[in-house]
Amino acid sequence: MIHQYKSNGHNIVLDVNSGSVHVVDDLVYDILALYETETKEAIVTKMLEKYQQPIYAGLYEEPISEADINEAFDEIEELKAEGTLFTEDVYRDYIFDFKSRKTVVKALCLHIAHDCNLGCKYCFAEEGEYKGRRALMSYEVGKKALDFLIANSGTRRNLEVDFFGGEPTMNFEVVKQLVAYGREQEKIHDKNFRFTLTTNGLLLNDEIMEFANKEMSNVVLSLDGRKEVNDKMRPTRNGKGSYDIIVPKFQKLADSRNQTNYYVRGTFTHYNTDFSEDVLHMADLGFEQISVEPVVAPPEEGYALTEEDVAVVCSQYDKLAQEMIHRKKKDGKCFNFFHFMIDLTGGPCVAKRLSGCGSGTEYLAVTPWGDLYPCHQFVGNEDFLLGNVDEGITNTEVQNKFKLCNVYAKESCKDCFARFYCSGGCAANAFNFTGDINGAYEIGCELQKKRIECAIMLKVEEAMQEGELQA
Repeated sequence: MIHQYKSNGHNIVLDVNSGSVHVVDDLVYDILALYETETKEAIVTKMLEKYQQPIYAGLYEEPISEADINEAFDEIEELKAEGTLFTEDVYRDYIFDFKSRKTVVKALCLHIAHDCNLGCKYCFAEEGEYKGRRALMSYEVGKKALDFLIANSGTRRNLEVDFFGGEPTMNFEVVKQLVAYGREQEKIHDKNFRFTLTTNGLLLNDEIMEFANKEMSNVVLSLDGRKEVNDKMRPTRNGKGSYDIIVPKFQKLADSRNQTNYYVRGTFTHYNTDFSEDVLHMADLGFEQISVEPVVAPPEEGYALTEEDVAVVCSQYDKLAQEMIHRKKKDGKCFNFFHFMIDLTGGPCVAKRLSGCGSGTEYLAVTPWGDLYPCHQFVGNEDFLLGNVDEGITNTEVQNKFKLCNVYAKESCKDCFARFYCSGGCAANAFNFTGDINGAYEIGCELQKKRIECAIMLKVEEAMQEGELQA
């Protein structure tokens, strides 16, 4: 299976199963589009007819001949023989019985605070309440959560813990206590905790920044972009904007971390489908690590993305990618956009690429009172309650459903070119829009595929600039 598309003047061909990326001329591109469905003789005839038209007269130095077409065929056959083009899917049978595997927990999302000092209009957590009640996690519950993670991590040494909310800085003393406990335990059990703090920034101060720089492997800073965009969707509880309060703090923190190991993360909605302007605004503020994601919301919400928005948003991804190229050529440097970051030479193993984020198995969310859910987006839906930090996983039926969630269990993923990069997408989004964790949120799928195309194109541009490819 191949996927071919044109982007920023490049003819790009992705061999889906091998992951090989080819940049080809127009003739090869057109041949590949017909290669699997028509005979060689028919393709030769069509190519001669096409490239003898006056519009193509200046495309090549000499008019396309049958010999040229045969040479292109030979190149394609050579790539097939090398295993980089039209490779077979050997992974359909690779999915062994995940259900029978021992579950190894690698990461926890600790809901330190089911409370928040912002009133974000699109918040899936209902301003921190998660369809339940406001609460702060106690040190005792957090300690049990870390003990649970260690006990269920097997031989896995590196463990991830995200301090999440609501707003975790509203319970920062417990954050500090749990980090100290984690540091004690990693020495005892030969583990290494990588802590992350996700914050809206309202309570950020020098003390928190200093602690974060010492103990947090990553910090996620919530900002939607331009002042008017951010303040429309992310007001404080008194209805005032948050932009002027948080931006100087975020700039200070990003600089104090040498512009690494953090993300400024925003959300765009139907109200700012020109979100590339928000990304560029963040870059102009000095941020070098940026993530801006599409809102996921019920269609009845005014801020929800619509099917009509998809084409606009896709054009914005193109615009953003082109501007990133321009800035890099102009200044020799650029910012990182999280959704355009892709590894074409390594990355996760095949099993991980097929099974996705690990929600419900490798990754769990913990409520302030110690309940376990597949991820933060399922918190509050008791149909997905897996257990608690005292008893561990007790609802194995639901967990087994997540164990068997993979790209070949999803009808829309089986033959999708993006399956090894998106890994089937978000289970929570799938459930919320289809009622099934093995379903597909179609708008999200379309946007993800576009992001992947842009990401690959940027890798092509990078290879050309480094002299690995010729224009």
